[in-house]
Amino acid sequence: MNKYKIIMTGGGTAGHVTPNLALVPKLKEKGFEIKYIGSKDGIEKEIINDAKIPYFEISSGKLRRYFDMKNFTDPFKVMKGVIEANKILKREKPNVIFSKGGFVAVPVVIAASMRKIPVVSHESDLTPGLANKISSPFCDKLCVTFRESLKYVKDNKGVLTGTPIREEILRGNSLKGKELCGFKDNKEILLVIGGSLGAKSINDAVRKNLKELLKNFNIIHICGKGNLYEGLLNINGYKQFDYVKEELPNLLKASDLIISRAGANVIFELLALKKPTLLIPLSKKISRGDQILNANSFEKEGFSLVLDEDEMMEDNKKLINKLDELREKKAVLVQNMNNSGISNGVDAILGVITKSIELNK
Repeated sequence: MNKYKIIMTGGGTAGHVTPNLALVPKLKEKGFEIKYIGSKDGIEKEIINDAKIPYFEISSGKLRRYFDMKNFTDPFKVMKGVIEANKILKREKPNVIFSKGGFVAVPVVIAASMRKIPVVSHESDLTPGLANKISSPFCDKLCVTFRESLKYVKDNKGVLTGTPIREEILRGNSLKGKELCGFKDNKEILLVIGGSLGAKSINDAVRKNLKELLKNFNIIHICGKGNLYEGLLNINGYKQFDYVKEELPNLLKASDLIISRAGANVIFELLALKKPTLLIPLSKKISRGDQILNANSFEKEGFSLVLDEDEMMEDNKKLINKLDELREKKAVLVQNMNNSGISNGVDAILGVITKSIELNK
């Protein structure tokens, strides 16, 4: 195969970046030269620089579904971003753009369309996010994770691929995970993870119920940067982390049960790992409701249980009750996940990328 150049984009949260990284090993294996366009100060900059991938910065306005005075100024940032992205694309001459969404991707996708460069986007959630909705007319193909998502994609651009899963996530070592936490007994291990930025409501509910939870579990609590609670640093059976990177596969492997948000990337990783999970999706009060749809889909398939965030905040004991139910249904959930037939989306997405290049020759 000829050596192609791909420019990836996406940012705002780790969920818009880590799927890109899941594709990188196979892209390199196939001879692709890989570069990245992101924002000046988004989380993607640190993640991509750590991965030693050349990184270009552009301006990007935040896309909001609610009223904010910045809604009047940010379109100009998007326009500036289009101009900056256009200059980068003119110089780099990539064969294809792969977009994972997020507000920084919009100027890149528009600029690529102007330069007749094929664009493949990916939507992790069941319904397309605002960035992908705006970008969709400028894309050649929009890969989706859920079969139900195809009905939301117009002009026959939708392709069901699943989501790309990082191979390293699947290679954890349970013993190393337990050693890292210093757990001495054989209680079941409960891992609590609220996404790259943490989840205050989940953190608070776990800590309020900590005494009760520790009767049945050793607890690994990944609470988000800046969210460590010093008063609980020396509790036996309770290990806090603000953020975990290299050790995450080991902690996941060591865990028996999981409490998690319901972003598509993390829930499909947990599905691949066959981990019984209690999903606590972001409330519709503070989100577009995509995590609720993701969680309900997984509950319907019999992969996970779901706890409403607002109900949990009203009555923290509901967390204990749901975890009791999760323990009871653990074997059934694992069996359902084993029978799902859902696979890693990396190869399917690479097929779409390669075909888009060939059709553009």
